[in-house]
Amino acid sequence: MISAGLDLLVDRPIDAIPIDDIVAAAGVAKGSFFNHFADKQDFAVAIATEVRAELEHLVAEANGSVSDPVERIAGGMRVGLEFAIKQPKRSMALLRSLGSPTMREHPLNKGLRTDIDAAAARGLVRPEARRLGVLYWLGLCQVLMMSALDRRTPARDVGQQLADMLVLGLTGLGISPKRAAELARANAFGGKRSG
Repeated sequence: MISAGLDLLVDRPIDAIPIDDIVAAAGVAKGSFFNHFADKQDFAVAIATEVRAELEHLVAEANGSVSDPVERIAGGMRVGLEFAIKQPKRSMALLRSLGSPTMREHPLNKGLRTDIDAAAARGLVRPEARRLGVLYWLGLCQVLMMSALDRRTPARDVGQQLADMLVLGLTGLGISPKRAAELARANAFGGKRSG
């Protein structure tokens, strides 16, 4: 059912998908849906959690040898954008599922929360980042991913959008403009779109 839901979420949000469409696409009886999920929102959360866990694994892998928490935060945005470009269907399902956890203490936010807290402990980001940094950064990443998935955004512009978003986002967290620009250059890529 998750696979069917991923395919359906490419074209429309969860609120616009009847349960009958989900079970038909999955080839199961309607009762099977309710054996696993309380409702469509619960189903959407399951899809979002699966995709988000995959994305978080990629971020952790890419940041494995990076010790600077600000570099890790910037690298996470780059990985999120790369994921949107390489996995457009999974990314669209994540963004449309309404189940993407944004609460600071959510287990899927542990890596970002740890990096923001480490940066705050070193005095690298504003004090407000401890309270709202996770929500702020996830919002920026989601908007950037959605822009990359928008076929009206020229592929040549996606890399520049990443650089600009990193500068805006990092300075918003309190990073100096010079350091933000350095990290934007370090995370630059050509923005080629697949599929």
